[in-house]
Amino acid sequence: MVVVSFFLVFFAIAVVGAVLFLGTGIARSSRNAGAGLDEPVPNLPPVLLPAGAKASDVDRVRFALGLRGYRMDQVDEVLDELRDQLTARETEIDRLKRALEAAGNPEDPKA
Repeated sequence: MVVVSFFLVFFAIAVVGAVLFLGTGIARSSRNAGAGLDEPVPNLPPVLLPAGAKASDVDRVRFALGLRGYRMDQVDEVLDELRDQLTARETEIDRLKRALEAAGNPEDPKA
């Protein structure tokens, strides 16, 4: 009786091990050793900024959540900094345009 129960326990452990081995894909990935990770499935549209991005465009960017994605606080911090830099740049460009117009625009041949 002891031999039969030992055999059944050993058999159950072997079956669970085989299921885990096949379920995790270890057998499949060992055939492709060195191939690296599979490419992600493109199930979401890419997150892109327009060519002439403005600070308001950065405010509208939203990223999808993922199990092993980027830390949201770090992404938010970088996007906030980018928005602030773009706002400062837009403000400086507007100021320089107004100063150029006020100076009579020496590049304009009509002046």
